[in-house]
Amino acid sequence: MRPPPEPTPPELRFLKLLVTSLAGVMIVGLVTIVALLVIRFGAAPAPLALPDNITLPDGARMQAVTLAPDWVAVVTDEGEILLYDRRSGRLRNRLRPD
Repeated sequence: MRPPPEPTPPELRFLKLLVTSLAGVMIVGLVTIVALLVIRFGAAPAPLALPDNITLPDGARMQAVTLAPDWVAVVTDEGEILLYDRRSGRLRNRLRPD
């Protein structure tokens, strides 16, 4: 006949509880991070917006916008770069890279 098993020491039970709790917290954190990444990258990107005082030439559609303190650069779908004055909205320069 086998002797009855000895009870687990309290320090070991406490350590087992800490390890189990830590594993649970890590799993919850990992699930939260994955969920936030899916939500964040699954959303549609914000549409490009120009300041109100800037109007594009007829037929030009913007592909990218860069805002600087005193100018705005607009890249059109034809590959042209339009530089506008930020305060007045006046077209300062028109560039067509080679």
